[in-house]
Amino acid sequence: MKLPETPRLILTLTVAGLLSGLAIVGAYQATQPRIRANNARALRQAVLEVVPGAETLQPLVWRDGALQAPGTAGSTAGNGGAGRAADRSGDLPTVYGAYTAAGGFVGYAIPAAGAGFQDTIRLIYGYQPETERIVGLQILESRETPGLGDRIYKDPDFVAEFRDLAVSPRIEAVKGHGEAPHQVDAITGATISSKAVISILNAGNDEWLDRLPEEAPAFQPSTTVGAEGETPKGGPVPGGKN
Repeated sequence: MKLPETPRLILTLTVAGLLSGLAIVGAYQATQPRIRANNARALRQAVLEVVPGAETLQPLVWRDGALQAPGTAGSTAGNGGAGRAADRSGDLPTVYGAYTAAGGFVGYAIPAAGAGFQDTIRLIYGYQPETERIVGLQILESRETPGLGDRIYKDPDFVAEFRDLAVSPRIEAVKGHGEAPHQVDAITGATISSKAVISILNAGNDEWLDRLPEEAPAFQPSTTVGAEGETPKGGPVPGGKN
C-alpha cells in the first residue's frame, strides 16, 4: 500500500537524519585520538617556545592549597592524563612546569584567556619566579581583525616585548615607547587588542603568582604531556588563530 506523500516524506527525512547523525558521531569518535595527539604536540611546542631552556613539561595542579604534580595522592589529574585538569571547565586549576631534559626546573607556562576586540583571546606565557619576569608569550587562539588586531601575534616587535617583562608593578600597555620594565608598547591601530593581551596577563598573574613556588614540584616522567595530552584550559592551541 502506497503511503500518503506527507508520512512518506517524514519517514525519509527521519531515516536520513538518523544516518547523518550516526555518521557525524562515528567521524567524531574516529578523529578524537588524532586531534588529542596533535593538540599535545602543539601544546608541548608552545611551552618550549615561551620558557627558554625548556625541553620537557608536566601539568601542575592547584589542590588543597598547594601546587602538585598529577599522580600526587589525592590529585584528580592523574591516570597519565597529562593536562586533563586544565582542559575541562570545573576541574582543578592547572599550569605547566617546564624542565630541562635532566629534570631541572626552568619556569612555568601559564594558560590564560580573556575578552579581545572581536572574541576571546587565548594565550600561554612563560614565567620565571626567581626573576619575577614573563619570558615568552604565544597567542593560542585569536579572531582579532586581520591586518590590525592579529598583529598581537604577527608583529615581531610586539611579541618581543614579552621576552623579559617585569610583573611588578602591574603590567601596563602604553602608547609610544614604554621605558619601564613593566610596560609594553601598544600596537598603533590595534590598541584594544594589545591592551586586551595585557589585561589577560594581569588576570593570569593575579590568579597564579602567589601560588607558584620558586622551585616547582619535581619532574615525574609519567606525567609528561605526550601523544595523549590535551590542550590548555579554554581552547585549541596554535593553528586556531582565525
